[in-house]
Amino acid sequence: MSFPRNLPLEEVFASIADGLFTVDADWNVTYFNESAQRITGIPAAEALGRKCWDVLRSSLCDGQCAMAHCIRRGDRVVNKSIFIVRGDGTRVPVSISASALRNADGEVVGGVETFRDLTEIHVMRRKVEALYRFEDIVGRSPALEKLFGILPQVSASQATTLLLGPSGTGKELFARAIHSLSPRKGGPFVAVNCGALPDTLLESELFGYKAGAFTDARTDKPGRIALAEGGTVFLDEIGDLPGNLQVKLLRFLQEKTYEPLGGLAPVKADVRVVAATNRDLTARVAEGAFRQDLYYRLNVVTLRLPPLSERREDIPLLTDHFVNEFNAIQGKHVRGLSEDALHLLMRHDYPGNVRELENILEYAFILCAKGFIQVEHLPEYLHPGDRPVSDNGLGGSMEEIKRRAAHRALERNNGRKMAACRELGISKDTLRRLLADDTHP
Repeated sequence: MSFPRNLPLEEVFASIADGLFTVDADWNVTYFNESAQRITGIPAAEALGRKCWDVLRSSLCDGQCAMAHCIRRGDRVVNKSIFIVRGDGTRVPVSISASALRNADGEVVGGVETFRDLTEIHVMRRKVEALYRFEDIVGRSPALEKLFGILPQVSASQATTLLLGPSGTGKELFARAIHSLSPRKGGPFVAVNCGALPDTLLESELFGYKAGAFTDARTDKPGRIALAEGGTVFLDEIGDLPGNLQVKLLRFLQEKTYEPLGGLAPVKADVRVVAATNRDLTARVAEGAFRQDLYYRLNVVTLRLPPLSERREDIPLLTDHFVNEFNAIQGKHVRGLSEDALHLLMRHDYPGNVRELENILEYAFILCAKGFIQVEHLPEYLHPGDRPVSDNGLGGSMEEIKRRAAHRALERNNGRKMAACRELGISKDTLRRLLADDTHP
């Protein structure tokens, strides 16, 4: 199909829904159609004659210009997802296509770029994601949907709740969801990892102390339970609680009172307890390592969180969630996982559960600058077969991997350090530290 000879091209360009602009050889904007004005919020009169980077202010303008790439190499860029910044500072996701402009003699005289507003698509994607999110928990598997169905009723009660499941299944996320869905959502949510604190400190962390209770106790210090007044305290790794504190916690659950270290009178507290453990508490009770009466007090409502190996249908959703999260944090534009990489992740057993999947993708972001995460970007232990470390450069410590990634990013960006920093999502100081090690192969 061809346009009638008497139809001016500007009328055609003005009628399309995509933004379109052209620049001359000095990067001055020479044309700016109506859709470009609508998407950017900048009138054509203000855009014409200005440098394109002052008008678009895109995420590629500082060293990775798509149009400059086309002019240098003579090829085209098609449907590259980036963002531009409107005059009011709003970031707008767009898909761009670019090409060089040539005169009748084939000489490059400028460039042309079109861009499509992806805001509605992003909004729709968030709505779809919302269908599979409950509070901050991502999933659509039957195992999770069953938990999502009863969580509002559990949250509405005042009952002590015990969360059981392997490490990395998101027990704190569920505890926070219970709090935010409960009548106590206006109060504080205080988390305590009972397994991370020495026994000598755990009691004072939980219950606080009075001035003079011990040598360095010069003033009163409230414990975590006091800080959670009117809200919820989350006791993680409750199975590691030492015997003397099991007695004090039992009293608190029974009477809603406790005594700070050095205190002379019990203190009342209005606090709901949500506890969690990856241990088998019934076995701990049988061994005499955990009080049976405390176990029954904690076990009023029990929720068992499934391991990731039992909810594999959630892996694609979770990978999208983490990719979007790391893109936002690191300022990258990784599009997702290749089919081969996703297939590999779907077959893995995940002894570390959701936390392991998150760590795998964080690792992949170190090596993947843009585009899709490939199999070679995943940690070595996921790779099928016995492949030499040198094949993919993934061997060594995390610092060595980061150092190699820094050198390679610098090579890809022709020695431009700021461009390498943007690609890797790191600061200049971090890049300088990584490059300072002369042991790079």
